[in-house]
Amino acid sequence: MLAPKRVLWRKVQKGKMRGVAYTGNEVANGDFGLIATECGFLTSRQIEAARIAMTRKVKRGAKVWIRIFPHKPISKKPVETRMGKGKGPPDHWVAVVYPGTVLYEIQSDEAALVKEALMLAATKLPLHTRVIARNEIA
Repeated sequence: MLAPKRVLWRKVQKGKMRGVAYTGNEVANGDFGLIATECGFLTSRQIEAARIAMTRKVKRGAKVWIRIFPHKPISKKPVETRMGKGKGPPDHWVAVVYPGTVLYEIQSDEAALVKEALMLAATKLPLHTRVIARNEIA
């Protein structure tokens, strides 16, 4: 699972997810990319599940880049705990995704196989996404 090695603050506030991605919104490394069309959180498990689905589909015939990283800790109170007594301990890590963020990039000679792999990866994610080529504008 993806998680930061060290963090400055153990717990963080929820924050707001408004607007679009101004950085990380272009396909930089590969030929095709999977781009988010809505905002939300992606857990480290979801990121890894989509990556595994993609790499198994292309059978090591392509180079894959993960363009997001889960930096934000999500805390959770223990089950059957009464209200109060502060915030719970960190439970898992999420990546904050805005519309227009490139999630994955892939480079291969077979365009049809790459698009299939990205669509398969999109089924593992809880966000609406679409496939774009390197020269396309999101």
